[in-house]
Amino acid sequence: MPSFDIVSEVNQVEVHNAVDQCNKEIGNRFDFKGSDARVEIDDKEKRLIAYADDDFKLSQLRDVLTGKLAKRGIDIRCLQLGKIEKVSGNKVKQDITVRAGIEQELGKKIVKLIKDSKLKVQASIQGDAVRISGQKKDLLQETIVLVRKSIADFPLQFKNFRE
Repeated sequence: MPSFDIVSEVNQVEVHNAVDQCNKEIGNRFDFKGSDARVEIDDKEKRLIAYADDDFKLSQLRDVLTGKLAKRGIDIRCLQLGKIEKVSGNKVKQDITVRAGIEQELGKKIVKLIKDSKLKVQASIQGDAVRISGQKKDLLQETIVLVRKSIADFPLQFKNFRE
């Protein structure tokens, strides 16, 4: 029975490289001279922490970071911005979560979408992925088109296509 998985993956090596490039550019830019602007990586919780002297420099830092991530092929829709917190004096920090894997709520939304479409395929949540199986390849391809069209706010990949 043909099947495939809907997943959301982020290449952590490319995230590390993009953060390194971002920090290097921030260190070289004239408008950041003498400031304590930087991006740090928390590997355990899969998040980035952006530090800057004020809100304007933080937004500039985020722009540089998203540019570097996009150049390295990381879909920036996987970034979830936290609230801006004051650290000391005027300095601010912001947590940026790198979302990987399909969360339970999004998985249920995908399964409901497929069931409501009346396509003759089965959808089941398998951990942080959604497995789709059906009798014909054409039905699976229609399902891919439907999911791509309906879920636009989260990066999804379609993997393990088996016949």
